Amino acid sequence: MKKGIKLATSIVLLLIISHLVYGQNVRFVNSGTIEYEKRVNMYAKLAKRITKRNSSWMQQIYDQYKKTQPQFNSVKATLSFSQTASLYKPIETNMPSTNSFFSNDPTIDLKKTIYTDFKNGISVSEKKLYEEIFLVEDSVRKIKWKITDETREIAGYDCRRANALVMDSIYVVAFYTDQIPVSGGPESFTGLPGMILGLALPHDNTTWFATKVSDVSIQPSPIAPAKKAKKVNNAGLLSTLKESMEDWGEYAQEVFKAMML
Repeated sequence: MKKGIKLATSIVLLLIISHLVYGQNVRFVNSGTIEYEKRVNMYAKLAKRITKRNSSWMQQIYDQYKKTQPQFNSVKATLSFSQTASLYKPIETNMPSTNSFFSNDPTIDLKKTIYTDFKNGISVSEKKLYEEIFLVEDSVRKIKWKITDETREIAGYDCRRANALVMDSIYVVAFYTDQIPVSGGPESFTGLPGMILGLALPHDNTTWFATKVSDVSIQPSPIAPAKKAKKVNNAGLLSTLKESMEDWGEYAQEVFKAMML
């Protein structure tokens, strides 16, 4: 009986010691850079554009696309971050687009550079829509996240799942890690008790996942805006888009979503 009690006590002590040692070895990252890969499922996205009204020609485009183009459109971006700010920007490449059919489609790959000031709750983003550049300054979007018990590993970090709705109707799934105690993430997605390393918009067939995290001392710099950039806030941007795209039909709604996210 005594041997059994001693054995049980030893096991408990061993578990406690192992937990303490693990806790001491966990490294918390307060500043650095993260490389994200954004992937869009083009087959699924284009299939949704086929309607009874356009099927005579859109179905042909879709079928040809599947024959000649890869299923996923993939682009990369970096996020430099500290405890007070972050800067998200696309990685420029000289490689020709593999998805030439829709290489200039803003609903597929809208180029955004986003500076987030965590301390003052301000977001400044530069967004290019065809030949026009907008510099959008507004408060950081407040997202009501619901944290779940689901976990997974991303880029070597233990992450926990959270769900939310943004812009009233866009369902978002995020995976964040408290090993990077910075409330940031890809593009404009923030507000969790740790860095977002994985993000999905399931109904929009789009994901962002961290592929590399570098622990370096860095202080992100604000955006140096293009000279011809039009300065607006979110309300002004939406008003401008609605005015200039009033005859674009249903496609305009996709552009609005891409620009406002």
